[in-house]
Amino acid sequence: MRLYVGNLPFKATEGDIQDFFASAGVAVDGVSVVRDKFSGEARGFAFVEITDNAAGEAAIRACNGRDLMGRALVINEARPITPNGGGERRGPGGGDRRGSGGGFRERRPRY
Repeated sequence: MRLYVGNLPFKATEGDIQDFFASAGVAVDGVSVVRDKFSGEARGFAFVEITDNAAGEAAIRACNGRDLMGRALVINEARPITPNGGGERRGPGGGDRRGSGGGFRERRPRY
């Protein structure tokens, strides 16, 4: 099971997260902190791999909302990666906050 760990302190390392789950009695197989591809700084969230689904559910119940370095973590099951590269997104014309509709418009050819 893959878990999403959000609201991470930016200075938290993979080892800090692994120790956090170990203190809750959860064995973690792998941790990957997501970093900015240009600066290399942490982006404030990570993914944790746990082989047993029951242990993953127990980790969510035990660790969600607990404090790590002064921040309450948000932990839930990670969404699967979609072909468009992320979570669920709206397609063309999905709209934005201003209500303008956004998206792609078909253009007439210039002659």
